[in-house]
Order: sequence, then structure tokens, then C-alpha cells
Amino acid sequence: MTVEIGDAAPEFALADDSGSPVSRQDFAGERLVVYFYPKAFTPGCTGESCDFRDRYQGFRERGYHIVGISPDDPPTLARFRAEHDLPFPLLSDPDHVVAAAYGAWGTKTNYGKEYQGLIRSTFVIGPDGTIEQAWRNVRAKDHAERVEQAIS
Repeated sequence: MTVEIGDAAPEFALADDSGSPVSRQDFAGERLVVYFYPKAFTPGCTGESCDFRDRYQGFRERGYHIVGISPDDPPTLARFRAEHDLPFPLLSDPDHVVAAAYGAWGTKTNYGKEYQGLIRSTFVIGPDGTIEQAWRNVRAKDHAERVEQAIS
């Protein structure tokens, strides 16, 4: 399944880096950037998360919240968030249910081999709960900058 611009954003309720539940409804009536990344502590995912961190104030000034979602467990996410001083919650999607609902889980190719994995993707959800913007299969480098420019 893939969501498109104008579609209702799929609901989610996942444990955050502290183990507390966070849902899309926690952000009802607000703008939300949701970025899916494959694995904490890898170079690309660390760079992307730190780029969102470095631009966080600009997103907040425009009224946007940010959440990152990966298959990592909450203790790993807690270490990742603390080590990189990330000011936004990281959510655990170990069974890839939410990633699949957003179309961020699917077939990938690496060195000629196909496998199922998380597809680095970002979605902007409007205050009415619809998808306002979507980026799929993105490169981690400079992606946060492109998202910030798009919402400006």
C-alpha cells in the first residue's frame, strides 16, 4: 500500500524511545513531519536524523512537529536519541506495520540481491490528517534541507 498526497494519513500508535505510546492522534490539528529510516547508528540514518535535529527550530517556527520511525527497539532508540541530542521522539515499528501502511516497507535491491526492507521516506501530514507532501526512496544527505525548503 502506498499513500498519496491528499490521502488520509494512516493512523499509528507506537512505543517511543522511552517506551511510552505515541499516536498520530497526539498531533491532531497540527502539522507533522514523519520520516522513516532503516536503522539507528548507521551513517546515513545518523546523518539524516542529525540534519532534522539541526533544522528542528526552523520546523517548529513554522508549526511542524517531527517524529522519526524505524524498526529499532525503544532501548536502542533511547541511546540513539541521547547520543545525538535529538529533540523529537523516535518511534519503534519492529513489525513494519506502520511503515507498510505508508508504503515505506517493500522490496529493495543491494548488490543485485532483492530483499524486503525499510524504504527511506518522509511524509508531511497536515492539521486535517491528510498527506500534504511525500518523498520516497530518498537519499539521506541533505534530505531534511529539502523538506524544510518545501514547507517554507
